[in-house]
Amino acid sequence: MRKRDSQWPRRKFITTGLQVGGLAVVAASPVNVFGKKPNEITAYTVGQISDMILKETGFKENNDTVDIIKAGNRDMKVNGIVTTMFATIEVIHKAIDLKANLIIVHEPTFYSGRPDERTWTGNSDVIERKLKLLNDNNITVWRAHDSWHTIKPDGITNGVIRKLGWNNYYAGENTFKIPSTSLKQLVKELKQKMDIEHLRIVGDKDDKISKVSLLPGAWGGVKQMTTIINDKPDVLIVGEVSEWETAEYVRDARALGDKISLIILGHAMSEEPGMQWIAEWLQPKLPGLPITHIVSGNPLQWV
Repeated sequence: MRKRDSQWPRRKFITTGLQVGGLAVVAASPVNVFGKKPNEITAYTVGQISDMILKETGFKENNDTVDIIKAGNRDMKVNGIVTTMFATIEVIHKAIDLKANLIIVHEPTFYSGRPDERTWTGNSDVIERKLKLLNDNNITVWRAHDSWHTIKPDGITNGVIRKLGWNNYYAGENTFKIPSTSLKQLVKELKQKMDIEHLRIVGDKDDKISKVSLLPGAWGGVKQMTTIINDKPDVLIVGEVSEWETAEYVRDARALGDKISLIILGHAMSEEPGMQWIAEWLQPKLPGLPITHIVSGNPLQWV
């Protein structure tokens, strides 16, 4: 999420800190960001790690940020870290199996983007039971959202670009000039490289594509449609849409003769590579601490 299908086999859920997103981790430097040699720090607290991330990403804390602890406490000593998009019940159980007691998420844990996301319903047995599972296993959840979008380049988008191998195709902040292909072939590439079983599109699968605008996550219809207007891509790739906004805009634009297509990846799957990337980014900064990425997966299935 930006500011305001398949049943995954186990081997796809877990990506270790030494093989994040199929990329080799950069070797740890002799001195880490805490100014210590690797063997001089044997434990970090949640607070030390979260404060370091905020500092290293250049994010200026404010009262509106959602980058706060969602469960647990900042003084807890960290045995291991799991990064993920959503701290689902399955992800929590996998963290328990790994003996990891800090889960760094990108999106809400209790189903609301508000800072008070645990209490927004007034009363929810689902929230109470999920919180009990976390508390009973001494797991802290901290959200890296605003800070991970602040780092340059944007941590989520950079993770997606690394996953797709588009690093050399930048043609603007969110725009890329890729080798000419068809919409059908581009969809095939996205499905293969991002491990997505099904995608939704608006467009003709034989359309030729070379200029791509990429907005993973939930930027909202205004940002998505103004990107089409200003950047004039052949295709806009997004995480999710309000179906009465961007999808209808593209449908009408095509009916009026414009050569514009839309690819919808799904929110979680579109940003997952960015949370794989934060695991790799953290590795040399926290030498000796096990860091594992767990894919939270798509909550929806095709039937």
